[in-house]
Amino acid sequence: QVQLVESGGGYVQPGGSLRLSCALSGFTLDDYAVGWFRQAPGKEREGVSCITANVGTYFADSVKGRVTISSDNAKRTVYLQMNNLEPEDTAVYYCAADREYLEACGLISRPPAYWGQGTQVTVSS
Repeated sequence: QVQLVESGGGYVQPGGSLRLSCALSGFTLDDYAVGWFRQAPGKEREGVSCITANVGTYFADSVKGRVTISSDNAKRTVYLQMNNLEPEDTAVYYCAADREYLEACGLISRPPAYWGQGTQVTVSS
């Protein structure tokens, strides 16, 4: 059974950093791509970043240069390191998985097949 569990969200001041974790169970990155999405109040869900064993990584323009994504296969965890955070980064962050890269990265309209429960990130002074 495919499951994803996020952790690491919280409150941070502008310019600060957070590392989000997504614990995977029931699958590996050999077979699935894993992406991070976010949704702020009143805004559409946005694909932030994704990682896949075959294609590599992807970053949305809104976070490029401030975010890195990595995986620890032994721990079955995907990390999203966010630096120089801005108030506009405030949102609920979700990790998601799909066998297809385009869905997992939010590059097409069809959403990924599997989702975590989300973790809140608040950037405010």
